[in-house]
Amino acid sequence: MKIKQIHHVAYRCKDAKETVEWYVKHLNMDFVLAIAENEVPSTKAPDPYMHVFLDAGHGNVLAFFELPTQPEMGRDQNTPAWVQHLAMEVDTMDELIAAKERLVAAGIDVIGPVNHTIFKSIYFFDPNGHRLELACNTATQDMMQKLDAVKWDMLEEWSQTKKAPKHAAWMHAPAGDHE
Repeated sequence: MKIKQIHHVAYRCKDAKETVEWYVKHLNMDFVLAIAENEVPSTKAPDPYMHVFLDAGHGNVLAFFELPTQPEMGRDQNTPAWVQHLAMEVDTMDELIAAKERLVAAGIDVIGPVNHTIFKSIYFFDPNGHRLELACNTATQDMMQKLDAVKWDMLEEWSQTKKAPKHAAWMHAPAGDHE
């Protein structure tokens, strides 16, 4: 068996309508489906929900559950807020900068663009507190080949030391030194 693609990724939301409207307005996603039940199909638990689906492009679907009878949603307090995030790709740096300008104009705090050498990103939060990233690839084929050649060695070293391996230290060199 080989996974074909991600069918959808689902997160919890505070308000399904507000969430759909936010993603349509700020990220230009299309609202494609809503499913509502009073019972969970897989467990048969009585737990009403609204499940909404948004088109994130190229067959990628982002979904949310509103769960009105459950305690207020929180987040894992043992994991820093920057760790759990959803990264979505845009085609060009112009699109990335335009997206940042639109978000900032709408009163949304945005970090970046941050240069990750092989891509540049902006970061912000949706109305549910989920951290989002918009990324634009900037890697060359040579960069990706270098990273591919060391990935298993890096993983093995990390598993033994729990310290960042230096196999790809070139990624953190001053701009222009890694092209």
